[in-house]
Amino acid sequence: MAKRRHKGTDEILLIPFLDILCSLIGVLILIIVVLCVSQSQQTKGRTPEEIKMAQEYKDMLKEIKEREKLQTLIAEKLAKLKEVQKNLDDKQQRFVKLRKLLDTSKELKEQNKEISQKLQKELDDLLTEIDGIGRQQKETQKEIELLAAELKKRQVPPEKKVPPVIVQPSGSGMADATKVYFVECSSGSLRVLGAWGEDYRLAATPSVVVSDVSFNHLLAEAAKDKNSLILFLIRDDGQAAFNTGAGRAESDYSIRIGKLPIPGRGQLDLALFDKYRGKISPPPAAGAPAPAPAPAPETKKS
Repeated sequence: MAKRRHKGTDEILLIPFLDILCSLIGVLILIIVVLCVSQSQQTKGRTPEEIKMAQEYKDMLKEIKEREKLQTLIAEKLAKLKEVQKNLDDKQQRFVKLRKLLDTSKELKEQNKEISQKLQKELDDLLTEIDGIGRQQKETQKEIELLAAELKKRQVPPEKKVPPVIVQPSGSGMADATKVYFVECSSGSLRVLGAWGEDYRLAATPSVVVSDVSFNHLLAEAAKDKNSLILFLIRDDGQAAFNTGAGRAESDYSIRIGKLPIPGRGQLDLALFDKYRGKISPPPAAGAPAPAPAPAPETKKS
């Protein structure tokens, strides 16, 4: 079979070659882009100069930390060296002092001798003073014995003693339920008579009467019983003491009070009041606060 002849107008088509060339170029571009992106991710978008500077910065930080450690160690060593130097200086000074003492031992002996003589003189003077005090004590003892003998001479004989003062109830007497407590008023003092088994004396000044624990204990206990009566026995010079003591009992504790003038200076005989005398417990120990006054009873208004 005969072959067909190409016509003179037939042309060679280059389209497949161009397609292959374009595809190759595209693949190369893709590879370049991928490499650039990968490189930028590894360096986080930094240039090589920046990476180098960062590495140098890390190295510098590490070196600074090492230097700080070395500086701390050096400071410790210097402190220890300073302490050693101080100990050395102290020992050298002590050595110098000991050396000086050894060199001047003769002078020290002389000084010690002078000090010993001075102390001996002071000891002798002290013994002399002690001896004088002993003699003075003996003289004082003799004077005391003479005064005691003179006092004994001046004692009033039993037959010449002032007779006791018998205290008698005034008026028509008092109710059987009455509890009487006696307070003697004399010059500048008050004396509670046997309210808790023994007498008790206090100064009759307002400050003492207000703060005295034992006296306020008597007033507080007497105020608990409406039948209580505090009878003030007034000596010739006891009016001021009565005003102070009775004022405290009546105004602050609302206690019923009475008063009896006592003539003379004899001892008080309260035998006629035996069945009326009130008794209370002993007062609290010294140093306790004075009891507060009981509130006054309210009066009903008509």
